[in-house]
Amino acid sequence: MSNTRQLKLGAVSHGVGGPGSPYLWLDEDFPANASVSVNWYIELARQAEAAKFDLMFIVDSQFITADSPPHYLNRFEPMTLLSALAVSTEHIGLVATMTTSYNDPFNVARRLASLDLISGGRSGWNVVTSGDAGAAANFSRGEHFDYDTRYARGLEFVRVAQGLWDSYEHDAFPRDRQTRTFLDPDKQHALNHVGEHFQVAGPLNIERSPQGQPVIFQAGDSEQGRDLGAEIGEGIFTFAPSLEAGQAFYSDLKARAVAKGRQPDEVLIMPAASVFVGDTDAQAREIERDLQTRDRDFDRALAELGRPFAWHDFRQYDLDAPFPQAALVHAERGFRTGAEKIAKLAADNGFTLRQTVEFISSPRPTPFAGSPETVATEIQRWFEGRAFDGINLLIDHPSQWKRFREDIVPILQDRGLVRTEYDSTTLRGNLGLPVPENRYTASRYAMAPALSSAR
Repeated sequence: MSNTRQLKLGAVSHGVGGPGSPYLWLDEDFPANASVSVNWYIELARQAEAAKFDLMFIVDSQFITADSPPHYLNRFEPMTLLSALAVSTEHIGLVATMTTSYNDPFNVARRLASLDLISGGRSGWNVVTSGDAGAAANFSRGEHFDYDTRYARGLEFVRVAQGLWDSYEHDAFPRDRQTRTFLDPDKQHALNHVGEHFQVAGPLNIERSPQGQPVIFQAGDSEQGRDLGAEIGEGIFTFAPSLEAGQAFYSDLKARAVAKGRQPDEVLIMPAASVFVGDTDAQAREIERDLQTRDRDFDRALAELGRPFAWHDFRQYDLDAPFPQAALVHAERGFRTGAEKIAKLAADNGFTLRQTVEFISSPRPTPFAGSPETVATEIQRWFEGRAFDGINLLIDHPSQWKRFREDIVPILQDRGLVRTEYDSTTLRGNLGLPVPENRYTASRYAMAPALSSAR
């Protein structure tokens, strides 16, 4: 494996249209049922693998309304989908979003460990605490967890899952037919966890995978979110509107990780990025504006504004009155950081509700638009400037996805920034992340010198 720092590439698809793209499904270049077409996803994964991407990232949520984006209304459950992709690909990582608020650690740990074995060590987990307050009603709960509880529960959840993944040491199953020995019982370990939120005995009923444990990803921009990412995240999903903002986030997360005793290079910062490619810089900007304006719809944008505020309905307010700051009270059980940014934007600019919606939904230039050479150079500038370790490319329009793979990736490869062949068969290996040592094996080795000297 090369020791040279290389750009990591993730592929993120919102199928027929995610937030801000309510009419993507009208594009005739891909199926109107793409979000529930396994063959479409398989082709997407194979295309990403051919371009030597590190991973495919499948988003998810547990609650919808009629105002949700088209992709959210009708899509596959991530683990089911990724199991199909696992047997249709060989190298690309497979990352599933799963919430710690509406699952239990044993089930999640078992499903991820299963995907890890099915894929030969390519599974990853995007840890979310869920900002959709309405999900509580889908899981027999009276109300959603508050912000602090969600993050405290999230940390304990991940630690329990990691403990369960250590249930078996790597050689726990000798499968020796001559001695009729299937299991070495000394290398099976119950967890017996009793904590604030969970009580889990264990052991997990599946063996250790080739990469030891699935890779942990996390996304969160609040103080609690950043701390959780620094504590458990090996890949960090975020947004970076500018080089300077990216550098600030990068430095902050790495510093927090170091403060928690971790190695900064073992926490990879991978913001989402939209890329627009044309034959010239001017043409790329025209494509960008055309694709962004095509999806503009004020009424839908007004309805979608409610999501970070726990789906509070802003249609009840006077559009030309000042933005209703009182709506922030609903965000405590929603996507609080996003809601606070919207409210602050409105307050700082004296926006009405109408102006707030128009500003948020208006087209604006992205950092990565231009000719292939221009885009590749800008990606390189951000990468070498430590604004990110990689990008999660937002795949929307098929023509742009094709141009990124066929026009930009080769330039990045020629410059030595992106691999030309995979380094490993596991996600950890390709991301350059270490294999976590089984805690019981480590303890066994730590005890060996003491026992030897005692003799």
